[in-house]
Amino acid sequence: MSVKDYADDLTATVHYALETTRAVAVCPFHSDITIRVGDDAAESHAFERAKRIVRSDGTNWETQDLRQEFARQLGKAADGECPRSAQH
Repeated sequence: MSVKDYADDLTATVHYALETTRAVAVCPFHSDITIRVGDDAAESHAFERAKRIVRSDGTNWETQDLRQEFARQLGKAADGECPRSAQH
């Protein structure tokens, strides 16, 4: 995936940063479930990575917008394991 594919979409930018730093993982059995790994260093690294992504207009995302989107995505992610896989 090229930076151009996600740089102009805040949700995609944050997801890319979280996934590539291994702060989150997608369940291998349930692709709609994102799992928060619980690694503070990885989450901090993801935030720094997202801050440096340049949009097609040459600007970066506003820090407050990034914080809100990180909070939303991390809050929505399952903690530690996929709840659907844990039921089986």
